[in-house]
Amino acid sequence: MSENANGNTNTNDSTSGTLEQVASQLQQLAKKLHQAQRNDLILKAVGIPLIEELLLEATKAKLSRLLITRDYRFVLIDYGQREVELQPVHKAVYLLFLAHPEGIEFKHLHDYRDELTHLYMATAKTMDKEKILQSVGHLTDPLDNAINEKCSRIKNVFRSMMDDYSASYYIISSHNRRHFSHSERIWYERLKIINLPRHLVINQTDAVL
Repeated sequence: MSENANGNTNTNDSTSGTLEQVASQLQQLAKKLHQAQRNDLILKAVGIPLIEELLLEATKAKLSRLLITRDYRFVLIDYGQREVELQPVHKAVYLLFLAHPEGIEFKHLHDYRDELTHLYMATAKTMDKEKILQSVGHLTDPLDNAINEKCSRIKNVFRSMMDDYSASYYIISSHNRRHFSHSERIWYERLKIINLPRHLVINQTDAVL
């Protein structure tokens, strides 16, 4: 590392080597510490925040694409074409949250009643419309526990198909968004979101996701 004529640090000179060489050196040093059973020193050198970031990147690299077929089957393409076995109501709820990457608060689900009804009718074509409307009424009622039960079922299905860390990208999970008012009062939106990167979703249906 050296300084150029402007006094700025130059990390690309011949003494520092290429980034590939640095990575190779890092690999050798980490391997040496691991063989000496001193993983504690690796952890101390790298730091927990960076390890968590690396774990995040590693998980993203192994996530499967989620295919939603024209007949509303959910298939994990890169996990051996495994189908996610969900009932029509669970699929409708899942599709609703996929369509809203910004997140939805459960207490505001009634604002999405028409959209959820449309999705449920698409996933359950043979079901009586009155039963669908009744079910949607329960799901969008803030005093009803139906939406929590459906999200819990979705979570259990994905966790049965992969490790918990990977599943955290597919399930409907919590996300708190902090806001500041003019009076400096802090308040939170308690959103529910699906963290799966949307470029991994392949939608063959007519639903807008």
